[in-house]
Amino acid sequence: MKSASSPASVDLLLSGFVLPERSGRNPVDTHIELNGARTGPLSGIRVADFSAIFSGPIAGAMLADQGADVIKVEAFTGDLMRKGFPQSNGMASAFTTMNRNKRGISLNLQTEAGKAAAIRLIQTSDVVLENFRPGVMDRLGLGYDAFKESQPKLVYASINGVGANGPYANRRVYDAVIQAVSGFTALRVDGKPEMVNSLVCDKVTSLTAAEAIVAALFSAERTGRGQRVEISMLDAALSFLWPDTMNNFTFMDDGIQPVAPLDHSVFLHETKDGWIASMPVQESEFFGVFRALELPELVEDERFQNTAARLEHRLALRELMDRAYPKFTTDELCQRFETQDVPYSRLNSREEVLEDPQVKAMGALLTYEHPTAGLVRTPRPAAQFAGTPSSLHSHTPTLGEHTDEVLLELGYSRAEIEEMAQADAVFRSSSNL
Repeated sequence: MKSASSPASVDLLLSGFVLPERSGRNPVDTHIELNGARTGPLSGIRVADFSAIFSGPIAGAMLADQGADVIKVEAFTGDLMRKGFPQSNGMASAFTTMNRNKRGISLNLQTEAGKAAAIRLIQTSDVVLENFRPGVMDRLGLGYDAFKESQPKLVYASINGVGANGPYANRRVYDAVIQAVSGFTALRVDGKPEMVNSLVCDKVTSLTAAEAIVAALFSAERTGRGQRVEISMLDAALSFLWPDTMNNFTFMDDGIQPVAPLDHSVFLHETKDGWIASMPVQESEFFGVFRALELPELVEDERFQNTAARLEHRLALRELMDRAYPKFTTDELCQRFETQDVPYSRLNSREEVLEDPQVKAMGALLTYEHPTAGLVRTPRPAAQFAGTPSSLHSHTPTLGEHTDEVLLELGYSRAEIEEMAQADAVFRSSSNL
């Protein structure tokens, strides 16, 4: 059974790239203690999370951050991302980030007892989340139709690559495939194809799925009826790209003048000693750039007075900027742009992100002690709720860590759980024994 979400990075992670070891501790990170209460707005919601790899697990983690009791269901082999690198005592980095705040059980869905446990879990859940190929959960007897009558408020969210219909419906689909189909690979203005160096389609699908699940839960509370929610990676990618990269394909009547595609490289500038990013949008910000670069005459230059003029003369403007920026150091431009109220930033390396003063001031990075992985760094939940705060309350589970705990909640006796384990219907980590 293959997930629709992408393990595209796994081979790279397993291929032996070794970087110099770094100290794990950073005094600016906010250290927190786990085992607190679920305080988010979704407290009281249970999610049966059958998803794996990237898109589903990230969506599930967002729901868990917001207070939902997310129970991750894995096969005995575990989510493929458990095998990723770097590793700390058997825990993989990406897996640890994407599955925080969840409980984990391991079921053999090819056995009747394992399948019965999955059914019982779904029967006690508000949400099912899965990202198998279309039809897999139905063939297992765990599809939406099996529960919609007995659980009318159930929200059943299915993530897939390109939906159930069409010429690509039976293909194996991962992030790179969706980048190619959706046009992500065509974003460079010089026509050279390039992959975004991140699993961007998986992640935007995760955001779309989490939002859709919460919307369906809201509807279920109002109407008493849940529903199936289908999220395809291709739909999510097209919706994400359309506003700024498909402008020339929005209006369909004749006579519409196309525009040159936006080239984001214009926002990066080489300085005397490095690089800086600036993104003027309003007229005052463009004029601020001109003053900061000691080009005050451009403020009155008709070629650059408004958006239409700058678009017409964009090549001349780019040439002027490319000559001006290298006359100043990055520090000098930061000071000048600050004075002129120009949107700007230094370019942080991945290591420098950890030390950025804004990141520090926000308390954006948290650390906690994982019982097997040791000290873990992770971003705080992105949405900050005043009355029902999101929280980091539980460590990422080891495989089958909560099998006994959850099965007991589902009404199984300890003797029944032991019998299921002996029959290879469930897997329990050593902490259960």
